[in-house]
Amino acid sequence: MAKTTKRKTGKTKKRKSSKVSVKDKIQKKVQDKKFRTYWGMFFILLSILLFISFSSFLTTWKDDQDILHMGWYDYLFNTSVSTKNLVGKIGLFLSHIFVYNWFGIASYSFSVLSFIIGLKFLKAYKKPLMPVTKNVVFTILWLSICLSLIFGNESDIAGGKFGFQIHMWFKSFLGVFGEVIVLVITLTGFLMLTIEGFNAKIKDLFEGIFNKKSFSKFFQKIKKNIASEKEDTEQFDKIKKESKQVDVKKESNKKDKVIVIDLDDDENIKITDKRNYKLLDNGKEIEPDNDLKFEVENTSNKHVEHIDKENPHIEKEHSNNEGTKKIETGQLSLDVTLNKDILAEKISDNTFINYDPTLDLSNFVLPSIDLLDDHNAGNPEVTKEELLRNKNRIVETLRHYKIEIKKIKATIGPTLTLYEIIPAPGVRISKIKNLEDDIALSLAAFGIRIIAPMPGRGTIGIEVPNEKPDIVSFKSVIKSNAFQESKMELPIALGKTISNETYVFDLTKMPHILVAGATGQGKSVGLNAMIASILYKKHPSQVKFVLVDPKKVELTLYERLENHYLAALPDAKEPIITDNQEVVHTISSLNVEMDDRYQLLKKAKARTIKEYNNKFISRQLNPENGHKYLPYIVLVIDEFADLIMTAGKEIELPIARLAQLARAIGIHLIVATQRPSTNIITGVIKANFPARVAFRVASMIDSRTILDSPGANRLIGRGDMLITQGSETIRLQCAFIDTPELNKITKYIEEQQSYPMPFLLPEHELDGEDVPGAVDLEKRDELFEEAAKIIVMNQQGSTSLIQRKLSIGYNRAGRIVDQLEAAGIIGPPKGSKARDVYV
Repeated sequence: MAKTTKRKTGKTKKRKSSKVSVKDKIQKKVQDKKFRTYWGMFFILLSILLFISFSSFLTTWKDDQDILHMGWYDYLFNTSVSTKNLVGKIGLFLSHIFVYNWFGIASYSFSVLSFIIGLKFLKAYKKPLMPVTKNVVFTILWLSICLSLIFGNESDIAGGKFGFQIHMWFKSFLGVFGEVIVLVITLTGFLMLTIEGFNAKIKDLFEGIFNKKSFSKFFQKIKKNIASEKEDTEQFDKIKKESKQVDVKKESNKKDKVIVIDLDDDENIKITDKRNYKLLDNGKEIEPDNDLKFEVENTSNKHVEHIDKENPHIEKEHSNNEGTKKIETGQLSLDVTLNKDILAEKISDNTFINYDPTLDLSNFVLPSIDLLDDHNAGNPEVTKEELLRNKNRIVETLRHYKIEIKKIKATIGPTLTLYEIIPAPGVRISKIKNLEDDIALSLAAFGIRIIAPMPGRGTIGIEVPNEKPDIVSFKSVIKSNAFQESKMELPIALGKTISNETYVFDLTKMPHILVAGATGQGKSVGLNAMIASILYKKHPSQVKFVLVDPKKVELTLYERLENHYLAALPDAKEPIITDNQEVVHTISSLNVEMDDRYQLLKKAKARTIKEYNNKFISRQLNPENGHKYLPYIVLVIDEFADLIMTAGKEIELPIARLAQLARAIGIHLIVATQRPSTNIITGVIKANFPARVAFRVASMIDSRTILDSPGANRLIGRGDMLITQGSETIRLQCAFIDTPELNKITKYIEEQQSYPMPFLLPEHELDGEDVPGAVDLEKRDELFEEAAKIIVMNQQGSTSLIQRKLSIGYNRAGRIVDQLEAAGIIGPPKGSKARDVYV
């Protein structure tokens, strides 16, 4: 019996090993280090041989032509026959094929391509090979034809026989002039698709040609003639209104690249790809971006401001009817609104009148967009087959449950595709909502989410992950028009929506954010994106950070910003707070700072920090009375769960007080945790954090804890997130910013002029019981009575017992024990044993 069992198991193992497919073997072989090293060196050596042989062939090809006409046997084995090519007969043979018979001098591109392939095998070249291969193929074909056009019959190897034949065909079909036009057009199109910023240069070239004064005068005359021929003024006004509406529609369409597909007809899929626009950064054109967003603003009630530096006057138009006052400044005349509350906004360009907080670091330059990298996933795309397959499966699944739909369309996002369906009359929405798991099963995809109904759409949305998701780089959201032209106080570019629109929000409107997500789902990247967004927009004098990192490794990159952007206690040991006891002191210090700021706002009769700073900038507040410019303070806590577990209510209560009161005076909180449980995110915390950000969590219970609704448990991870404020929930793909990019940003800021020290927070005064040996029973702890009850009920005088039962820190529990001893409830310490209980 034992032998039979062994034979059977042996057969079973053989069958299992035979199931390994050839594809798996090839993939395993390609990943082998020795295999990759061998082929990498092979292609690099091949590129060197091709380069040397081609270079030698250019000077010796005429002398070696007789050798090529020999028979194969003599050419290979007759040692008396020699060639002048440096790589010998094999070099002559390859050069004759590539240079003479095929593409001429353009054949050098094969050497470049071989070298890049070798680097790719050695993992020294990170970019995909397909774009490089396409560029090499185009270069070879275009250059061989162009050289043949230039040299003609004068050189047999300039463009090669292939390039010469194509040139002769073009010449007979289009003529020389037509061939030149074709070559110029193809080269221009190639450069526009491959070189960054080339589109902007072409645009400037045409604008420089057609924006001259002669052309502008010519077009103005045409407009006047057309206007004079319009006899019916009503019809003319109607045409003007229609033209304005068209302009507004054009402006409103200047959004990110949004692809909307109507899936009603399987054969005719209509793809609407909206235009892309360029963006300027300090007068320099940024590379073409498919993710630019243009917003249309209602300018009917806005004041128009025109400043001509060349002419000695300033023109201003205001929609309000308030009185104005003229201020003479040299040759300039300036009209200033008499409303003192907005005086700072009206004269903010005149440094002789206004206080400028940035003058202390006047040479400071915000980080450049060039410090960021373009992350991509290898040209991901959503194919027509994928769209039709998902559409058919959704329709079939609904029909299985006798649910008919009238229409379905798809909107393609960076990582998700939104399928919007309109059900037939009489279909209950809850019935479709309950089929979430069934649709996920039919699509064989994780992360299906049903939105029933979609707010303001009148449809039901089904979010399906793409088979080839894209990576939203932080660079793409930073250089978007939505962020660059934002007038927000603390703008944060967090990522992109499902319709590829850059999502930018103002932290001062949130005003605090609670972030939760399981480990490895993008929570730390999201925090870095929030911090970096502010660094790209605000001067060091305008915002300060208080960074708390109990894990000691996540926020250490920002230590370089200590004297630029960080705030700390006067006796702080490190710029990034890692010790839990120091966190308690810092949070208490922020409470003192909050109270001090409210006193300043009370004296200045201002309701918010923005009003106060505007009054201070416009010199309406006297610094001798204690007034000063107040920067925004952003408190970032990376792991809130660790603080609650170790400090308990000592940290929870002051944070709750900050969340309740600190919005108006410019202190904002960003709190993150990987454990969204009820003992960590308590009711007090949730009530004061209306804005929630949820990355993927483990269970529906965790999702309900952070968002008050399910959905976060069905995210696909890797930056997929939900953000909610009030009743609105938006799904985003968080922008990815890597550690090397953060190093470049912080190093760039560190190398610039800085303040002599960090922004100092006020010292937190210790209570009387914090003084060693002093116990004042008149200043009992708030938990004194509750701790006494616990001690008496358990008949055990132990500090750890109070700490465990009341969820407080050791220091506070020890002070309560000293007070209990002074009150005569427990006895003195007895070494490692528990104290005696006298009651």
